[in-house]
Amino acid sequence: MLLLAHRGYHAAVPENTLAAFEAAVKLGVDGIETDVRLSSDGLPVIMHDRVTPKKRAVAELTRREIESDVGHPVPLLAEILDSFPDILWNIEIKNPEALPAAMPVLKRFQRQRRLLITSFRHDVVIRCADELAVDCGLLLAHRPLDVGAIIAGCSTRPRIKGIAWDYNIVDDDVLRAVSTAGWCNYVYGAVTPAEHARCAKLGLAGLITDYPPLVLGSRA
Repeated sequence: MLLLAHRGYHAAVPENTLAAFEAAVKLGVDGIETDVRLSSDGLPVIMHDRVTPKKRAVAELTRREIESDVGHPVPLLAEILDSFPDILWNIEIKNPEALPAAMPVLKRFQRQRRLLITSFRHDVVIRCADELAVDCGLLLAHRPLDVGAIIAGCSTRPRIKGIAWDYNIVDDDVLRAVSTAGWCNYVYGAVTPAEHARCAKLGLAGLITDYPPLVLGSRA
């Protein structure tokens, strides 16, 4: 099971920063999950939240204005991929508006980095699967009635080969349906040591977590 640090390792530094990514790499994780949004000056900024702590929309602010609101440097997609070349990057595209700015960067790095592109916007995932030579996955925060129908809907796009599930809705049936189809299961949102221990037994391709030491300790 691959271990991915959710927004880097941010126990002592702000999430989704170069410092958080460096901390995750030093811990020894296999990869990092991070988020891309579009700033008002057309840049693919590494930001999770739709609004800043000052309740201003990221999409309506320049990169420098976002940095002023959050109180720390905000990296760009190219900067993080350039700074940490040896890990798996799970890039979540937060909305379709971010894709035109992110796509040229992803194309530049697609054969130089290990990339997994995911999104809750499955139309975005389809575009990435059509235009990039990288693995893609669907983010799901609900428990679908028919997992097979979701997989069948992507049958013409072999680059889409995984689902990242919210821990709250994971059960053996959905995981089995995905793995039987030859796809990979990822899980995000585990919090307690017991939840991490459960994930380690589920046969996942990867676990995306804010608490990587809970898994790294059991690897020792």
